[in-house]
Amino acid sequence: MSEAQEIDYTLKNPDTLTKYKTAGQISEKVLAEVAKLCVPGAKFAEICQKGDDILAEEVGKVYRGKKVTKGFAHPTTVSPSSYVTPYTPLSSDEAEAAREIKEGEAIKIQLGAQIDGFGVIVCDTVFAGKEGAITGREADLALATHYANELLLRLMIPPGTLAQGTDEEKAKAAAQKAPTQSKITQLLEKVCDAYEVKLVESTTSWLFDRNEIEGAKKIVLAPAEGTKGDGVPEAPEVWGVEMGVSLGSGKVKKLDDRATLHRRTLQTYGLKRPTSRKVLSEVQKKFGTFPFSLRQLEDERDAKAGAVECVRGNVFRQYELVGDKEDAPVARLLTTVSISKNGLTKLGGPAPFDESKYQSDKKITDEEVLKILEQPLARNTGKKNKKKAAKTEA
Repeated sequence: MSEAQEIDYTLKNPDTLTKYKTAGQISEKVLAEVAKLCVPGAKFAEICQKGDDILAEEVGKVYRGKKVTKGFAHPTTVSPSSYVTPYTPLSSDEAEAAREIKEGEAIKIQLGAQIDGFGVIVCDTVFAGKEGAITGREADLALATHYANELLLRLMIPPGTLAQGTDEEKAKAAAQKAPTQSKITQLLEKVCDAYEVKLVESTTSWLFDRNEIEGAKKIVLAPAEGTKGDGVPEAPEVWGVEMGVSLGSGKVKKLDDRATLHRRTLQTYGLKRPTSRKVLSEVQKKFGTFPFSLRQLEDERDAKAGAVECVRGNVFRQYELVGDKEDAPVARLLTTVSISKNGLTKLGGPAPFDESKYQSDKKITDEEVLKILEQPLARNTGKKNKKKAAKTEA
């Protein structure tokens, strides 16, 4: 039996959780730095590059001298207001390289670090150049996205996990079925209705695994025709939980911009062009099976040429750019979470939400939704309280 087979890569191994948490801390730190760069007049391409530089530097500081692969779980992507999917323009595409952030845009920042194949991807939405209170429709969008996300996180906790009371009551709670995906969408739509916004169609949360960010299970919100989710969250698992909300209809359209975000598949294909083989070799070494931007490769022009054959041969999967059908502003959040017998832990996610910054005349009134939002994400295991008590006694 090889050494690799003997290592337990599940969450039962404390090292796995430590690696996820380290990747999460790096991702959140870099997200905060990139958010500061998202000001009116700043170039999208330059912010993406700076974000990648910071992430590479931070990853370089951990697990030094250890035989552990580490790097990107997702490149830095910075998406304009109406874009739904991650956007990472190339400096060799003149028009896109010159594109600047506009005042008040709802900018989506997405990025991620991985340690030993355990990736944590995060996404947050910031309103460029907005100082002080945010009002009107922007406030509605931000509040709806935040509460819908908090609701989704609570709906992912397996039934009975946080149950209290007698053994009989706990057993009864655990016997309940997890909400169906259509029920999840229905509850989230109640939040959106309160703020007069819409869920972005086919917003997908995925089961994560080692070297895998699109696992065997997925939750698809407001699924478009022909798409559906599969499976329910269980303990112990790690998920990338995504929320997307639009001020438009929530319907999406394919955009004309060049697709620059790719991911290596496990498909093998006899590539004919030397450039394609060179690009594939570089991707295997640098990114494994995690997403990458053509911008991150040594030679952008070679990358553009080589990627064509790699996509045609299904060696690379190409992520098409998608935006709101009516070009309306869209907000997105992505939180990587672990689910255990004690509930749900955020390994990495958007910056803490400051509700006092947003002023809206709308609010959630649905009792069922409010009741779920009141629930905690995890059981208080008392560890912190014990530490506090020890300090007090000392």
